[in-house]
Amino acid sequence: MTSEIVNDNQVTSRTAGQEGPDAYGQAALLLVESLIHALIAASVISLQEAVEVVDIAADVKEDIAESLGDSPATLSQSLTLLQTISDSLRRDLPHS
Repeated sequence: MTSEIVNDNQVTSRTAGQEGPDAYGQAALLLVESLIHALIAASVISLQEAVEVVDIAADVKEDIAESLGDSPATLSQSLTLLQTISDSLRRDLPHS
């Protein structure tokens, strides 16, 4: 059995029981993390603004997960990845 995976770039299929991470998701996450760091380095956004963007993304993910049909495990994995990115950025914030 296959399920269709659709994103803005391409439609592909995944065989039921297919193991391993999603290559499209991995590439997209790496691209977005790199873009965030490039924007910070170019002083387009501040580190604090980057943290806020990631935190907002996590809030949005929670809000839309059910309408996307995400399982609790998928939602948890997504939120964990976003929290890891947020935590990584926060470590670079100056401590007051």
